[in-house]
Amino acid sequence: MRIEELAQSIGARLVRLADSRAHLDITGVTLRAQHVRPGDLFAALRGARTHGAEHSATALDAGAVAVLTDETGAAHPSLLEHPAVARGEVALLVHPDPRGVLGELAAEIYGHPSDRLSVLGVTGTSGKTTTSYLLDSALRSAGLVTGLIGTVETRVAGSRLESAFTTPEAPDLQALLAVMVERGVTHVVMEVSSHALVLGRVSGVRFAVGGFTNLSSEHLDFHRDMEDYFAAKAMLFDGRCAREVVCTDTEWGRRLVGSGTVTVATEGTADWTATDVLTSPTGAQRFTAAGPEGVRTEVELRLPGAFNVANALLAVAMSRAVGVECADIARGLGEVDVPGRMERVALGQDFTAVVDYSHKPGAVGAVLEAARAQAAGKVLVVLGCGGDRDTAKRPVMGATAARRADVLIVTDDNPRGEDPARIRAAVLEGATRVPPSERAESYEIGDRRAAIAEAIRRAGSGDVVVVAGKGHETGQEVAGVVHPFSDRDEVAAALRGRLGSPQRTETVPTGRTPDNQRGSNEEAR
Repeated sequence: MRIEELAQSIGARLVRLADSRAHLDITGVTLRAQHVRPGDLFAALRGARTHGAEHSATALDAGAVAVLTDETGAAHPSLLEHPAVARGEVALLVHPDPRGVLGELAAEIYGHPSDRLSVLGVTGTSGKTTTSYLLDSALRSAGLVTGLIGTVETRVAGSRLESAFTTPEAPDLQALLAVMVERGVTHVVMEVSSHALVLGRVSGVRFAVGGFTNLSSEHLDFHRDMEDYFAAKAMLFDGRCAREVVCTDTEWGRRLVGSGTVTVATEGTADWTATDVLTSPTGAQRFTAAGPEGVRTEVELRLPGAFNVANALLAVAMSRAVGVECADIARGLGEVDVPGRMERVALGQDFTAVVDYSHKPGAVGAVLEAARAQAAGKVLVVLGCGGDRDTAKRPVMGATAARRADVLIVTDDNPRGEDPARIRAAVLEGATRVPPSERAESYEIGDRRAAIAEAIRRAGSGDVVVVAGKGHETGQEVAGVVHPFSDRDEVAAALRGRLGSPQRTETVPTGRTPDNQRGSNEEAR
């Protein structure tokens, strides 16, 4: 492509390029110097600690033919003094906000792949992953070739990739969408985080449908306050989506409703509502999705909890927005299990043990309410908070768990670079705010493996043990080192120890009976 046209498309100033290089074969784009391949454009962005221009020499030595940066980066010696720049062999695109235009630039380089896909984006504090799995299953049930981009995994026409972020950086996302086009994908379901919206990761993506689940306290280390957090989520509904679907069960959702917005609600009036909700003793649910023009769809879910009725209803409305038939939607939703989301670990014990990714106050409360609805006995929860993240939520999570459980064991999650004892103390301090008559028995066991084992040891017949926070994750970060750790494996080991049995572990969808067992697959927080 002509580099002048590329610079013009994002309003960048083009400097230091010999006339003979007016046409460049730019074959990719990345903001990681170590990932540059010959022919790439390197985005040298300002970071929290360093400027990406410091790594320009690495990128140029690897074969980068163009660099996008700001005025500070353009003046950096690592860039200016490189021989390839001095000879006019490298195009420098200078822009005051390179991160803000990186998405559009990447989309241009990769041929605007979202124009050839139906992209369905899901945002909100909780429920993004579950709603995305429900959507993907509904689309596949209709015979469509799908892609999935989210916290747990990325899938391209059935092939699975690990996910590093809830929403990839803009260059990686555009490249991924281009690969999906090549692989015959027609519909892509994507979790859209608030970070992705603020940092421009989804700039350049054309969404067929945008969906909103809910909003509760989270990421207040990144956002100034809840209003700032809401404003970030609201960016998905700034006109970049051809259709908008919003859950109005909360005031935050109701504030997003505009002309043409399709609304869903489990309470009150909306375009789509859930009626005749029935819950089985196993947690499985049935309800009727009632939609516009008298449409009624009977939905069966393996997933427990009122919040999953809301997630499913959002998936129904978003699927209908891209033309999927109700019968296909119902069939697809009925087949969904979500890794690490109320996922049961069963070895024949007479109580329920589940692992869940809930790591924010609202999610913890919703999961414990779902556990209470299933429990014939007590609810026990193992809970921790991550380090180097939102500190304000720690006591709130402690209070939430202490109020809704009978036994609370506070432990470590991913302490990262923080003192784990300080994190646990903040959680326990929140628990003590609950009046003693309403408060769970509370214990502190720093070692997460020991905490899980103690919860399993204490469980009686008919109880529900919830191990919250890590869900599908298979590592625990302590002092900058990630150690192998799986809540599911640790629950299974504790159960084997209690039962004295070498029996193989089964992970069972929480909405299915033990005689119908099936194994389960597995932002950055």
